[in-house]
Amino acid sequence: MRPRPPVNGRGIFTGTGIIIIGLLATLLALIFPIWSYADRSGTGLDVLNAQTVSTRYGPLSGLDRDFVTKVRLAGLWELPAGQQAQLKGTTPAVRTAGQHLVEGHTFLDERVRDVAAKLGLELPNEPNDQQKQWLATLDGAQGVDYDRQFANILRLAHGRVFSVVAQVRASTRNSLVRALADDANTTVLDHIKVLEATGYVDFDALARDMAAGSTPPITNSPAPPGPISDPSPAIPVAPSPLPSYSLPPPASSPPPQAPETS
Repeated sequence: MRPRPPVNGRGIFTGTGIIIIGLLATLLALIFPIWSYADRSGTGLDVLNAQTVSTRYGPLSGLDRDFVTKVRLAGLWELPAGQQAQLKGTTPAVRTAGQHLVEGHTFLDERVRDVAAKLGLELPNEPNDQQKQWLATLDGAQGVDYDRQFANILRLAHGRVFSVVAQVRASTRNSLVRALADDANTTVLDHIKVLEATGYVDFDALARDMAAGSTPPITNSPAPPGPISDPSPAIPVAPSPLPSYSLPPPASSPPPQAPETS
C-alpha cells in the first residue's frame, strides 16, 4: 500500500500551528501581569515619590515636612510649660525638669527655624488645640497636683513624639532633616528621663494611653508647589552641638522608721 500524501490547508491544526499557539499563550501569560500592574498607583513607593520634592540637601518627603512642623509645635507649648514648672514646681526634681524643657526647646526651636528657612518651609506660630488644652490644664493646677499633671502630661507627649523621631530618622533621605532628627532624639530622650526622675509619672496610665493608640498617625503633607524632579546630590550636614545637662537624682520616699520600743 502506498503512503497517503500529506493533507494541505489545515492551517493552525497542523503540528506547527499547535506549537505557535502554545508559544503565543506562554507569551501572553508573561505579559499580562506586567501590563496589569504597569498603571497601578497608590502603592507606598508611588505615594512617597508623589509627595517628595528635590532639594539641595536631598529628597524632602511629606513625612519630613510633618516632622519639621511637629518639632516647631512641640517648642511652642513645651517651652512655656517648662518656664512655668520652674516657678510652680514644688520639688527640685520638677523644677529641674522644667529647666531641661526650657533649655532643650530653646535649642531645638533655633535649629528647626534654621532648617525650615533652608528648605523653604513655613512654620506655625502657635500651639495646636490639643497643646493649648494641656497648657490650660497646667495653668489651673496647683501644688502637688500641678507636679503630677506636669510630669504625666509632658511624659505622654514626649512618648508620642519619640516614635515619630525614630521613624523619620530611619527613613529620611534629607541630610538637614536627618541632623534635626538626631538633635530631637537626644533632647526628647533627656526630657523623658528628667520627667520620670520626678517620681510622679504613672506608668500604668501611660501604658494604657499608648496601648489605646492615642498617638495620632502621621499624615503626609501635600508637596510644595513646583515641579518634582530627580533628587539633587545631598549636601552633608555636620551635627549641631547639643546642650549638656545633668539629670536630677530620682525622687524617692524616705525609708520607714523603726517603731519605738518602751
